[in-house]
Amino acid sequence: MLLTRRSVRRLALIPALLSVCALTLTACGDDDGGDGFPGAGKTLDRLDAVTISGDVGTAPEVKWKAGMDAGKVETTTITEGDGEPLADGESVLAHLWIGNGFSKKQAFSTYDDKKAELLTVNDELPAFLAGIADAKVGSRIAVTASAEEAFGAAGNSGLGIANKDTVLVIVDLVSKVLDGPEDGERTPPPDWMPAIQSAKGVPTGFDFAGTPAPTADLRRVQLIKGTGPRVKKGQTIAVDYLGEVFGGDKPFDENFSTGTPTTFGIGSGQVIKGWDQALDGVPVGSRVVLSIPPELGYGEAGNTDAGIKGTDTLVFVIDVLAAA
Repeated sequence: MLLTRRSVRRLALIPALLSVCALTLTACGDDDGGDGFPGAGKTLDRLDAVTISGDVGTAPEVKWKAGMDAGKVETTTITEGDGEPLADGESVLAHLWIGNGFSKKQAFSTYDDKKAELLTVNDELPAFLAGIADAKVGSRIAVTASAEEAFGAAGNSGLGIANKDTVLVIVDLVSKVLDGPEDGERTPPPDWMPAIQSAKGVPTGFDFAGTPAPTADLRRVQLIKGTGPRVKKGQTIAVDYLGEVFGGDKPFDENFSTGTPTTFGIGSGQVIKGWDQALDGVPVGSRVVLSIPPELGYGEAGNTDAGIKGTDTLVFVIDVLAAA
């Protein structure tokens, strides 16, 4: 995982339903409503078969009244958000819940793992998620379809969904991913901060000339203060970032050049301690610079693959683009 103490490698950004279509997960749980025999009893058309309750951004409560009949993909907005509609090429952090309309059981939920997924409105999005285009951020959307229409002729055995089953997908569009930091309140760089080098406005490294030696303290400055909600422990956040060893001549890791944000859980040990501590409470839309001492980075072992010694202070510039 990105920036763990054992490795420095970019988190794979796989849109949730693309990964679901190929995953080998077992079922993650089930909902009340089984009849003792999967699929027994009557069936009802699409959303007539269920009641869906709960707030956007929290795990939906799904109660099955009967098995579900569905064919072609249909998308229904359950709750309309008050955010901006998603345009082509834009990304959103979303939570997803998938249910089997035959067995009336949950098959998959990002809420179980507390890990929102990054979805981008483009041609790579599965056809049955096309309904998120033009949907407003903050919305809860329900997608109903036959398993064949959703996953192909074989269904999805990894999810316990056979080819003749039906599928209910609930999508919470929680947080739009910004293109970059907002044009918000700015703070002058402090004396301890090396200058950010950039090309066409994109960070490419640091200039450490004239910068005083780092201390053993964790340091943070919000160069740009965003106006979005503050990051909370346990959330998934999307960021652009660049990291360099203090006094180094090039970054050891960055994703600004890829054009694709990185997502990870905050405050849960998925990243180095310095990130977990310093990014908690930062408003979405901010640009921050961190100076992280070794004990809050990779410790005494360092990270040889990245050229990081156990005595190295790490410096990062991070744009916080979304949180869910």
